[in-house]
Amino acid sequence: MNIKLIAIGKTDNKNLQSLIDEYQKRLSFYIKFDLEIIPDIKNVKNLSESQQKEKEGELILAKITPADQLILLDENGKTFSSVGFSAELQKKMNSGVKTLVFVIGGPYGFSETVYAKAQGKISLSLMTFSHQMVRLFFIEQLYRGFTILKNEPYHHQ
Repeated sequence: MNIKLIAIGKTDNKNLQSLIDEYQKRLSFYIKFDLEIIPDIKNVKNLSESQQKEKEGELILAKITPADQLILLDENGKTFSSVGFSAELQKKMNSGVKTLVFVIGGPYGFSETVYAKAQGKISLSLMTFSHQMVRLFFIEQLYRGFTILKNEPYHHQ
């Protein structure tokens, strides 16, 4: 199985980017992982929130193939413990999914078109985080999930 994370806009903070790079490197020992950044939309001041979501949605869906399983990182998604998330990853691997695609939306969330294409939604927390921090937190949770599956001494209960 391959995992892809799609996010809107680059990570501005160099310290965050350094940590993201570190966890991507660690994760690469377990699975093929790609972080795909969709550039920020130009002239957003001329767009309504719904127009911005639609444009971002078009760009997101252009990165998805029909065979991909699409999971949105969404504040209204299902929450997992780290152990529960690792079990969910194992289920996905056992199901024969070739590419599992997770998406972090733009500042206003996802368009209805993207919601309609998604096979699931997960939430990292009830709290709100910057989308740049969510990239780091999510990649770390992927790494943690694989260390749990391999019984490696990273996660402590």
